[in-house]
Amino acid sequence: MDHCSQREPRRSVTSEFGLSGENLFKSQERSGPLRLIDIHCHILPEVDDGPKSWDVALEMCRMAAADGITHLVATPHSNDRYHFDQKYLLGCVERLQSLAGPAPKLSLGCDFHLSYDNLQSVLEFPGRYTIAGTRYLLVELSDFSIPVQIGDWFFRLANCGVTVIITHPERNAILRQSPQRVIEWVEMGCIVQVTANALTGFWGQRVQRVANWLLEHEAVHVIASDAHDTKSRPPVLSAPKQALAAVCGDEVAKALVEDNPRAILEGQSLPYFPKPAVKG
Repeated sequence: MDHCSQREPRRSVTSEFGLSGENLFKSQERSGPLRLIDIHCHILPEVDDGPKSWDVALEMCRMAAADGITHLVATPHSNDRYHFDQKYLLGCVERLQSLAGPAPKLSLGCDFHLSYDNLQSVLEFPGRYTIAGTRYLLVELSDFSIPVQIGDWFFRLANCGVTVIITHPERNAILRQSPQRVIEWVEMGCIVQVTANALTGFWGQRVQRVANWLLEHEAVHVIASDAHDTKSRPPVLSAPKQALAAVCGDEVAKALVEDNPRAILEGQSLPYFPKPAVKG
């Protein structure tokens, strides 16, 4: 594959396409139909900080379908602020699917905050929180502190059959200062998911630099929208995919938004999982 680290000189996504803010969300011309899969999306209404109404949630579904997204994973938070009631949330998924029709297809996952109490719960009931009942779990780390025993926690999850997907490390205030820690976790078998619009400067230059650093070190496995609404954080992946293709090559871009997410939904091993590049 044409890995990011093999292309010189390296060009930033923003400078290549001028994509930032609302420009990211404009439709892009495509040569053929896309089969994008978004494994991290806050699309269920009135359950967390996502959409506030069913109308907005439905519009997000329509926006995703128009962008070429064929499958969305609804990922409500599970943290100190939001309780994750799997039975209720599955009902919400069914209702939204009935409103949206066959496209995009919807599944349930969880934006899982890794705290001590949550760890005990997922070790006992892993299928409650994983993506579509597979072995894959989206894990969000705190911006304020990361436990010193985090590596042991990841091993415990792996030992009970759970594969950790570390969500948006480029946006984590601690990991922005030491992204090398992410490399260590990838070497342990963790997967890394970067936010789509982090690559195009929506979250600022510092976040974008870390996202690019992770790409350069071949430590990114999935790009997801982490969408919350239809305006500032919509479910859009086509523009980031196009930008990634220009920088990393078509094969890697396809792997990050199609092949790897599909494997996650099917509970399979990732087809694209390179060894992280160890360099400065």
